[in-house]
Amino acid sequence: MTKINLKIRPRRLRKNELIRSMFQETYLSPAQFISPIFIHDGSSPEVKINSMPGIFQFSLDRALKYIEELKENKINSVILFGIPDSKDNTATSGWENDGIIQKANRKIKEHFPDILLINDTCLCEYMDHGHCGIVMEKEILNDPTLEIIQKTALSQAESGADIIAPSGMIDGMVSAIRSVLDDNGFQDKAIMSYAVKYASSFYGPFREAAQSTPQFGDRRSYQMNPANKREAIREALLDEKEGADIIMIKPALPYLDIISEVKSKVNLPIAAYNVSGEYSMVKAASEKGWIDEDKVVLEMLTGIKRAGADVIISYFAKDILKLLKKFY
Repeated sequence: MTKINLKIRPRRLRKNELIRSMFQETYLSPAQFISPIFIHDGSSPEVKINSMPGIFQFSLDRALKYIEELKENKINSVILFGIPDSKDNTATSGWENDGIIQKANRKIKEHFPDILLINDTCLCEYMDHGHCGIVMEKEILNDPTLEIIQKTALSQAESGADIIAPSGMIDGMVSAIRSVLDDNGFQDKAIMSYAVKYASSFYGPFREAAQSTPQFGDRRSYQMNPANKREAIREALLDEKEGADIIMIKPALPYLDIISEVKSKVNLPIAAYNVSGEYSMVKAASEKGWIDEDKVVLEMLTGIKRAGADVIISYFAKDILKLLKKFY
């Protein structure tokens, strides 16, 4: 056998667990995670979401218990989605004082004043047609929708939200929210903009969870074309200019290149949403015995972080502490 003289051997730094750990480049921490919570306006403590094993719509009292469980697992940030008991064509239940999210904000802050409370500021859950804006003759109207978004954001801020998270991809939504918050004394309320939200097929399970399936058409006239990258940069830079404090990319896994690209272009923290379809695929494959769920989840979330996400919204958030203890 011919003698091979290799001076450069990368495997030297992968030889054992100690040296691999020493040179690990990307780390996860529970502090980087936000847990979504679905809260309904009924009396049932838990309503099963068939397409998302282990995830439920909670009553407000049960949601409080779930937040206790999250805090025990070092998760101190949540984003709320409301399922109202009534809907109309102006999203009234999304911005009225006794709306489900407004009641939840007050109750959560009463019990957990130190929780970081984020509100999804979209209208689809509260519209009887399931779209994210005012509709006229099956067209989603941009500017009239901004007025409803302002009402919703202000009511969320007044009831205790720390961060407002507009998700409808309506032009000017960040500017409109920043203006109404500042004009009403909420200059310190942050905005986490769903600046780059693709018209994705990965949202299917969420629409069951939030009961927000459009009653006609789809959302491609306001959510982004999955084929576009430059448009994502434009949207992110625009929202940064309008006053966003955090830029979000949604979904996460099919758009790791977008996370990386946006990270290099804006001077704001980057959030990524590990969405319902990504969650459900892992759960389904795990139930079939095709994958090791814990290892896959940790690898998946590490990949999102490595791509450039500073924070991750994930239905796996509650599990992250357990996974870190198990593997590190």
